[in-house]
Amino acid sequence: MSILKFPPVESADESGLLAIGGDLEIDSLLLAYENGIFPWPISDEYPLAWFSPNPRGVLKYSDFHCSKSFKKFIKNTSYWVEYNQNFSQVIQNCATAKRKDQDDTWITDEIIQSYIDFNSCGLAYSVETYDMIDNQKTLVGGLYGVCIGNFFSGESMFYTQDNASKFALYSLMNKLHENGIEWLDTQMVTPIIKDLGGSEVRRSDFLKMIKQADIHSRRPSKIFNT
Repeated sequence: MSILKFPPVESADESGLLAIGGDLEIDSLLLAYENGIFPWPISDEYPLAWFSPNPRGVLKYSDFHCSKSFKKFIKNTSYWVEYNQNFSQVIQNCATAKRKDQDDTWITDEIIQSYIDFNSCGLAYSVETYDMIDNQKTLVGGLYGVCIGNFFSGESMFYTQDNASKFALYSLMNKLHENGIEWLDTQMVTPIIKDLGGSEVRRSDFLKMIKQADIHSRRPSKIFNT
């Protein structure tokens, strides 16, 4: 049964933890994101957890910047990007990616299936970085996230070759900008996001931002069709 109501986001604790339990039905996820909330399972051994951190991490196009070495890489790379062609493989790779100081993954089987369903409804997306390896088109990195109206979030990234996930993010930021969308929800500011220009905003300001992004329309985004 879909979640009908979340506690007020102001009741979240210092870590941003707002609620425990519930499900990942399409309507539950829609209700969460339009209220500035996202699921973040602690582990398979605990119930589903929902977070609304304060402050909130965002990446604005106006602040987005790349190092000189990455700009040089872009000019010479054989990588190319496609959108929503292999969402399932992207999220599976994000789930199994090895990360520093992290022994397991928050991307559980339940998360994987729920976001595959979300993608099938046009409410989640994948950005895929490909390269030719041994004369075969090969997925070498990417990211996935949520897209509702003009609201976009980035959920997780992975790479198997250098700069492949960063190249996906670079391509996404330019794609959003071309369509008049000037920021990406990153939920938190990781060291990688900070290096790229990510910043924190107050939760109250973030809620205003998502309202202006037409998130309450619950309509799928069409920008990857342009």
